[in-house]
Amino acid sequence: MNSTYNASGLDDSTSVPRITILTVDDHPVFRNGIAGVIADAPDLLLIAEASSGAEALLLHRKFRPDVTLMDIQMPDMNGIDATQLIREEFPEARIVILTTHQGDVHALRAIKAGAAGYLLKGMLPQDLLQMIRSVHSGQRRVAPMIASNLARQVKGDLLSPREVQVLQLVGHGNTNNRISTLLQISEETVKVHMRNILAKLAANDRTHAVLIAIQRGILEVSPRCDGDPL
Repeated sequence: MNSTYNASGLDDSTSVPRITILTVDDHPVFRNGIAGVIADAPDLLLIAEASSGAEALLLHRKFRPDVTLMDIQMPDMNGIDATQLIREEFPEARIVILTTHQGDVHALRAIKAGAAGYLLKGMLPQDLLQMIRSVHSGQRRVAPMIASNLARQVKGDLLSPREVQVLQLVGHGNTNNRISTLLQISEETVKVHMRNILAKLAANDRTHAVLIAIQRGILEVSPRCDGDPL
């Protein structure tokens, strides 16, 4: 006979507490996959699902889950902003970022926002279950490949705000001359920024630098907007 559970995560027949979980992702298929993994774990209970960051905040207020599984890219509010808002209202909230983004900057922003875990969506179900249990027990966990990327931050290779601005404009197809006009700096200064960018990212050229920055989460993928200095 199937057991029934209440919103507090207690098994109504045995009063055994379960780890309650809120999933947040705008893709129903992925949420269904997570639900299936959780359903097979006797110590976990999925109590709510959200399709956006704003909805996640509302459902967290209502259900107070033990652990929240949060996507990054979602409509109306991204997962990092949602994580920060939830943590501001509920400092003890335990949130795990589940994402396709391997970028170390995405991970760093998530951790700064208060995330306790960061896991790639392609990881095995066992990794997800272990992440949930570890975070619930008070640990902080980051996927190994992300952790190795984060180590680069210690070496000081993070771009400065101005360098990010210059690279964003490069990504929009602007020339050095155009960038100097938009940012009201000399073209030689733009070239200096580009040399620093290429060195910090170990990039072969401008295009390679933009691709690396997108992969690492330094730049967000956005439509071209000529003349927009950000």
